[in-house]
Amino acid sequence: MTTSADSHRSGLWVAAGTFVLWGLMPLYWHLLKAVPSLQIVAHRIVWSAVLVVAWLVWKQGRGWLRAALARPRAAWMLGLSGLLIALNWSLYIWAVNAGHVIETSLGYFINPLLNVVIGVLFLRERLTRWQWLSVGIAAAGVLWLTFNYGSFPWIALALALSFGLYGVLRKLLSIDAVSGLGVESVYLFLPALALMFWGEANGSGGFLPLNGNPGWGVGLDVLLIIAGALTALPLIGFAYAVRRVPLSVVGLMQYIAPTLQFLIGALVFHEAFDRDRAIGFVFIWVALAIFVLDSLWRSRRQSAPVVTDRIAVESR
Repeated sequence: MTTSADSHRSGLWVAAGTFVLWGLMPLYWHLLKAVPSLQIVAHRIVWSAVLVVAWLVWKQGRGWLRAALARPRAAWMLGLSGLLIALNWSLYIWAVNAGHVIETSLGYFINPLLNVVIGVLFLRERLTRWQWLSVGIAAAGVLWLTFNYGSFPWIALALALSFGLYGVLRKLLSIDAVSGLGVESVYLFLPALALMFWGEANGSGGFLPLNGNPGWGVGLDVLLIIAGALTALPLIGFAYAVRRVPLSVVGLMQYIAPTLQFLIGALVFHEAFDRDRAIGFVFIWVALAIFVLDSLWRSRRQSAPVVTDRIAVESR
């Protein structure tokens, strides 16, 4: 039988794996740099939809969609969350392949702060004094980075806002992770398929060698199909985690992904990273260290009475 502690622990592990995978994704999208960004997004949606819907039909039968949409508010909330995640994907892939990986990492540093604030203000989650301190220091780092970019960081802010709102919608809607992603995929499938066909017809596509266009080649075609699985798995993991772990905790764990993205941008793609940016990132890393140490201390403090009580019972 699964206990609440087991559920919380599994949620933490799934969240960590999800954010590591997201953090490494710029390396994958860079392999597809020859493909136009909108075509990458279209293929990502189509192949993800095929895989997820096939899985749901196999596991739950053909009535899975009707059952999912029968839930209160599911139809419009999943429609809205689908639009938000499509916007997030489109902007993110374009930014990565346009040489803005470090700015995308700033967006995902801002995003957990939004989740923490939303969790406290609207979902009645509570933070300790040390957690508030970590949030404050991280906010100072984000503000420093924002005002020292030299231009309005619209990419970072748009990424943060779109994914923050997506997380809130999935937190509020009581639906399992795979079914929710399946409904979102159904909403997005036809527009994405139309975009694919439009690209093939006007020459911006290259999945198939048509009208004298030699295409992108088998290698890139396979990478585009695999992108569907790489899209579905972390989103399912994220939706799974936010239903089992407080949104404030998930929000701060999300710093894993932008840290990896930042390292890839600076060390692998050699994007500019000057002293001002370094100062801002140090603020954020110090904040994360404070949060982790506080979480470890509270975990030990809470487990101590449980161990004492068990010893007392066994001694009787």
